[in-house]
Amino acid sequence: MTKWTDAHCHLQDQFLSDGDHAELARATLERAYAAGVDRVVVIGTGEETSREALAMTAMASPVEIFATVGLHPDGANDGLDPVAQLARTAHPKLVGIGECGLDYYYEHSGRYEQRVVFAAQIGLAHELDLALVVHAREAFDDLFDILASEGVPTRTVIHCFTGDARDAEGCLELGCDISISGIVTFKNADSVREAAKLVPLDRLHVETDSPFLAPVPHRGQGNEPAYVRVVGEFLAELRGLDPQVLREATAANTARLFALPTR
Repeated sequence: MTKWTDAHCHLQDQFLSDGDHAELARATLERAYAAGVDRVVVIGTGEETSREALAMTAMASPVEIFATVGLHPDGANDGLDPVAQLARTAHPKLVGIGECGLDYYYEHSGRYEQRVVFAAQIGLAHELDLALVVHAREAFDDLFDILASEGVPTRTVIHCFTGDARDAEGCLELGCDISISGIVTFKNADSVREAAKLVPLDRLHVETDSPFLAPVPHRGQGNEPAYVRVVGEFLAELRGLDPQVLREATAANTARLFALPTR
């Protein structure tokens, strides 16, 4: 039976080379497996977290672990070269570039720097034929302009979607997939719920973005991949689907997006 796939998590925040942190990460993955999750994609947001994401893929676990490398827009001032070097190592479990994109909410980096670094990572995804994992917050108009000018990689996902129905339609028209996180369960997330209902089933993914954004009823606690099931079952009810149908579809979509091995 197909199990859940967490399309986007940051487990390396719990992983270091010493035993205690490694054991914590293993225990987290064991809970995920017990909850019906058998694949996770660990996402890089800078040089260090990208290295750690790749290192995690070697961990003994009942859950298959894949990784991306990328530079988050918050770190655009750090420069892309170290991440680009990691991307070109041809690591066997490297499946994507990102998370990268634009964040005009916090603006920890300047908008110009964000746009330059985002465009460069789109180029990396094209060059290496890897999936592109996109972060977009209060920046959809500029996001659409850059994707249109640089060319949308064949396999692109807008992760942790926080826009409205108009933003979702723009993403879909460009050929992007959309990934839904625990935000969809939040009381004030009506616009995300409306957007989530219009995404075609073959373009939809579920994620935790853990350790952030735990879904209701776990909101305010630490998030982890086990809770992707909570997100998926909520989304299935929202869309009037059997959870098994949504689980099978999203697992297949994420396998296609990241070109994961056939099981």
